[in-house]
Amino acid sequence: MMIYYAVFNFADDGINVIFPDLNDATTFGQDMHEALYMAKDLLAGWLIDAEDEKDEFPAPSDHHSISVASGDLLIPIEIDLAFYRKKFDSKPVKKTLTIPNYLNDLGNKAGINFSATLTEALKEKLEV
Repeated sequence: MMIYYAVFNFADDGINVIFPDLNDATTFGQDMHEALYMAKDLLAGWLIDAEDEKDEFPAPSDHHSISVASGDLLIPIEIDLAFYRKKFDSKPVKKTLTIPNYLNDLGNKAGINFSATLTEALKEKLEV
């Protein structure tokens, strides 16, 4: 697990997220839920790119050393880099599964892509 601090700045149109330790890398979310999701995604992508380029990760700052304007929040963002590396690996894996015959027939008639549907359902269920 890795932790970097992000500054959350509240604007009229949403929340700006800035990572001081990552050359002020910035992202945005419409609300806190989306801003946190985008912060994790940015942090993971930034560190994976650095790792792939054989660059050293910047040392995370101590929270006391980061200045935060009045009304902004300093939030620690924790990620599991191994998990995100797997998440960004979209290589398909063949699975065998069983569904009721009537759903198979209805899905085929509707032209449903069963693999895509299962992937979407798993992402929703696992909240990833």
